[in-house]
Amino acid sequence: MKDCIFCKIINGESPCRKVYEDDLILGIMDIDPFCDGHILLIPKKHYTDMMELDEKILTHINNVAKKLTPIIMQKLGKVSMTVSYNYGEKQKVKHFHMHLLPNIDDNPQEDVENIYQKLQ
Repeated sequence: MKDCIFCKIINGESPCRKVYEDDLILGIMDIDPFCDGHILLIPKKHYTDMMELDEKILTHINNVAKKLTPIIMQKLGKVSMTVSYNYGEKQKVKHFHMHLLPNIDDNPQEDVENIYQKLQ
């Protein structure tokens, strides 16, 4: 989609802090994190929301989230992870994406760039 920020990131037209990539999805640091280590898993193909999402992609994103969760928690010293995605009015960017939210109840305290360096 022409005006979709996630499509622009996937196409290399907008910068991001990439933490994961394969042929189907991209994992990036959220630029306005809800908590330290807030990561978005985004399909490379544009799907507006979960109702459009291909089941193969959803399964793949869930598998990647399962693989990344203990790595992120260990590298950032976190004790919990919330995995979620929004639908309807709560979905700010209309390109399906999954949120990985370490220690969701903690307010962001560390600079995103410092968190990104820890995840490399």
